[in-house]
Amino acid sequence: MNTKATIKKILFVMLWVCIGGGMLSLLIAAIGKKNREDCTDYTIAIKSTSSNFFINADDIKKLLRSGAGSELKGKKLSEINLKKLEQLLRDNIWIRKAEMWFDNKNVLHVEVYEREPIARIFTITGNSFYFDSSERKIPLSDRMSAQVPVFTGFPDKKVYSAKDSLLFTDVKNIATYIKNDPFWMSQVAQVNITAERNFELSPVVGNHLIKIGNGKDIEKKFNRLMIFYKQVLAQKGFDSYSTIDVQYSGQVVGTKRGSEKNRVDTVMLKRRVDEMLKQMQKQYDSVAALQPITEKPTISGSQVSTPGLRATNSQPTNPNALKAKSLPSKNDNKPDESKPKAVMSKKTK
Repeated sequence: MNTKATIKKILFVMLWVCIGGGMLSLLIAAIGKKNREDCTDYTIAIKSTSSNFFINADDIKKLLRSGAGSELKGKKLSEINLKKLEQLLRDNIWIRKAEMWFDNKNVLHVEVYEREPIARIFTITGNSFYFDSSERKIPLSDRMSAQVPVFTGFPDKKVYSAKDSLLFTDVKNIATYIKNDPFWMSQVAQVNITAERNFELSPVVGNHLIKIGNGKDIEKKFNRLMIFYKQVLAQKGFDSYSTIDVQYSGQVVGTKRGSEKNRVDTVMLKRRVDEMLKQMQKQYDSVAALQPITEKPTISGSQVSTPGLRATNSQPTNPNALKAKSLPSKNDNKPDESKPKAVMSKKTK
């Protein structure tokens, strides 16, 4: 009994091995036959969020021909390296993703996903390029111009640091929000990047500046700005405020037009008054310093020492000090030796 059972198991296993080997042989034969067949045709599909493409089907065909070495149609399937062609397409600056496959009719399907510009950047040196959703720089195209938010004041560097990556993320967040909102896409003329890497919006309608700070909490900032537009500017006019600051959480700081000039005038007036007071104080100190005091000067040798006069910083001392002459004493009738007096001779009676 055990021998018969063992023989049955062996036969059962051999049967499945033969079936599996046959199927594998058929599969290999089918693959070999398919590889010997020709590419009957190919189709190209470009996926993009916009109806206008920066790369078209002709550009894809040129890339495929250059990668395959010849026209794909009529070429043996075994001679077409799909992985190589896919990588060739992905290396194109305008292509984000590429997929290729053959159907059962030997038709090659090429599906390309185009990069999506979300902002146009102007650097501080005047260079310009596009910025896509993956935070990658894209060169400008002669074929068309993308309708995206414009950013100015972007740093111009060959190699960007980790700090610059935060700026890229802020630009992406702001540009994406503006681009997806029809009102702000029409209202925002440009976004300027300050030296502190904060963002300021210049509107199309209204003569005011909008400060939004960094790229965090963008939706909340624009919601506060929209409330200010509806409740304040809609009533007082879009030119009534010079600056609108929404970068602080839970508040909108608006500066009325002309208030900056008044503030500056007040500061200048205070500064001028302080300067006048300082000038008057200097003049007063000079006059007080030159006023004589009741103390008598002390004569010593040939110089007169005057304790009442003090040297100040604004009034330098005279290097040529006053020369003093020796004066005769009241009780001394002796004539002065330096300058003798003329004596009249008395007439004798």
